Amino acid sequence: MDTPSFPSSSASFGLVGRALRDYIRQHGPDAAEGSAGSESDRSEITIPRPERTGDAEEQILGAVNLDRDLRITRCNLDAPAFEGLTVEPGNDFVDLLPPGDVPTVTRRLRQVIETGEAHVARVQRLRRDDGSEFVVSLSILPAATPQEGLTVSLIAMAKRLHLYASETAIGTSLDIGETAQSLAQSLLAWGDVVAVDLDYAVWSGEAVIEQARERIRLRRAALVPDRVWPAGYRIPGDDLPREAVRLLSLAVRRDDVAQAVVIPDRETIERALGSRRLVSALVPTDRPVSLACLPLVLDGSGGGPPVVLGVAEVWRRPDRPFHDSELLDLQELVARTAHHVDLARQHHREHAQVLALQRRLLPRGRDDTIEVATVYQPTTPDSAGVGGDWVNSFPLPGGRTALVVGDVVGHGLGAAAAMGQVSMEARALLSAGLAPDEVLGHLDETVTMLDDADAGLASGYSALGSTCCIAVYDPVSRQVVVSSAGHLPPVLVLPDATAETLTVRPHPGLGAEFALREPFDVHTFDAPRGSLLALYTDGLVEDPAVAIDEGVGMLRQAVSRVHPWDDLQGAARRVVAELAPQGRQRDDVTLLLARMAGRHERDTAAWRLPARDDAPARARSLASALLRRWSVREDTRDSALLLISELVTNAVRFATGPVSVRLIRTGHGLLCEVGDTGNGRPRMRRGGPFDDRGRGLRVVHKLTRRWGVRWTDTGKVVWAELAC
Repeated sequence: MDTPSFPSSSASFGLVGRALRDYIRQHGPDAAEGSAGSESDRSEITIPRPERTGDAEEQILGAVNLDRDLRITRCNLDAPAFEGLTVEPGNDFVDLLPPGDVPTVTRRLRQVIETGEAHVARVQRLRRDDGSEFVVSLSILPAATPQEGLTVSLIAMAKRLHLYASETAIGTSLDIGETAQSLAQSLLAWGDVVAVDLDYAVWSGEAVIEQARERIRLRRAALVPDRVWPAGYRIPGDDLPREAVRLLSLAVRRDDVAQAVVIPDRETIERALGSRRLVSALVPTDRPVSLACLPLVLDGSGGGPPVVLGVAEVWRRPDRPFHDSELLDLQELVARTAHHVDLARQHHREHAQVLALQRRLLPRGRDDTIEVATVYQPTTPDSAGVGGDWVNSFPLPGGRTALVVGDVVGHGLGAAAAMGQVSMEARALLSAGLAPDEVLGHLDETVTMLDDADAGLASGYSALGSTCCIAVYDPVSRQVVVSSAGHLPPVLVLPDATAETLTVRPHPGLGAEFALREPFDVHTFDAPRGSLLALYTDGLVEDPAVAIDEGVGMLRQAVSRVHPWDDLQGAARRVVAELAPQGRQRDDVTLLLARMAGRHERDTAAWRLPARDDAPARARSLASALLRRWSVREDTRDSALLLISELVTNAVRFATGPVSVRLIRTGHGLLCEVGDTGNGRPRMRRGGPFDDRGRGLRVVHKLTRRWGVRWTDTGKVVWAELAC
């Protein structure tokens, strides 16, 4: 952690800095020599040591003198706290630092030389000869004369300061792995190797509950320092052996009380593990070693026993036994971290739930008239949460296909709940035969109701301003009907690779204020066979560095390069990879590509008949000839003729105006549509034994796989699907 100089702002840092400056100014770096200029009597800096207590190691100061080239001239690092740190005159001071800290510390050293202003109480790691690290409080003080260079003081009592710094650093991320890694890095101040193992339920986001000891499953989450480990030793991502899990769970839950366990030497560790395989999996070195196991626990609900989230293992040489004060510091840090791990687990669970809901809404299956590919790329897991993007495609009556994309305002479970409700309502209304603009009108009312005091603002979430775009493709007419509520316009690529942004009148979005609310427009576009339609959300084209129109233009160019022979799903992934923001992603990215093939003219037929009594017979005659040309089986042909007769009879009997009949041959059956100018909705009723009304619809229901009604500008269309 790179901390600035603290001349007066921090009391604790200031006291340390003033004490060091006063001491060195009073005694000088050459105080032990009697004469500053005596070269023959030079000796290392002598700093009086306080009386040693049980934790005397934490009370020792050391000092290192540097020349202006940052090379060591003399030092006093004889205290036990600095054991394993080789400091020789003439060596570079930065050789004592971890490689990642060299640039920052070098810059600080140069700054003190140039300005003459001390830099005190920097929390810093030093690297021992064996590669292990420990933490000190490092202060850089200018010498009495600029030519003499610097004095670097090291206080090996920085663990409490390090404890405070660690507590403030841990928990800044909502990612479980990063939180565990932060804990491991912080614990390294008390040991040579640190491993953090978490219960499998934490990784999966499940609710962590008190469970039988032998059923706790641990997986390694973090391991420091970064080095080459012996073969068989468990590294991050590995599951611990079942026997080791049982041993550790027993250790940290002995008598149902969460407590640290210290194993003082390698012989005791090997005897406790009892297996060479377990030793190689859990012990990080072949040398003598001691171990402190520290549980990550939560208080049990209802006063029950604590619930284990995982275990932190601190390994170090046995000649440095763990003191009681150190164990208290370790337990305090681990206990505080357990809360952050549980928060990260809850965030992971919420993220997984929302992601599962959104993926459940992704299109499934395909139709012989249209090919659909979707890419959904959720936001970075440790950001505010998964966004409210959603996309769907599904078949509609009459062989049509609905393509829907939307973006609900906000992130997290509130956005997910609104997204699920809006998307399901859109599908239900479209399947019921409503036009896209009518559907958006209903969604507008839904979003407004979601924002009332009980459902929206009181819970801190509002869906006002959500956007949605609905496109309905008719493979017979080869047209696309589009209606949009504040959403970015679709992009249509014609068969000749000409790409255009469809002109859709802008709208304020769903749930707009009444004064701003406008009717939703419907736009119809021709989509010849082989055309490609792109629907997307703003996360794909928005970039703070470029205008939104430029982002849409880049999308237009990208989709125009999709070849008709390209695999559509692969092409969608390439477009997203080309346009999506790099690095940390702050918004969901959603893309839907639809390649429209249409229906061949030979697979459809339509007739317009006057509403007379002979219309059913005329319709049967025309349909019979067509079905023979299509080589439809006789039993299917008879069912189709009976179906057409019943539907046309109902149209003539209950409606006015001409009757339209359309037959469509699909890959899996026949689709029959009968339209009229009436506005009455056919309904099946349970009739009595002598009731003739409704028998025709019961016949239709028995003959077909499904049937329904959709509304048009001039009346209605009754449709029915018949399996071949």
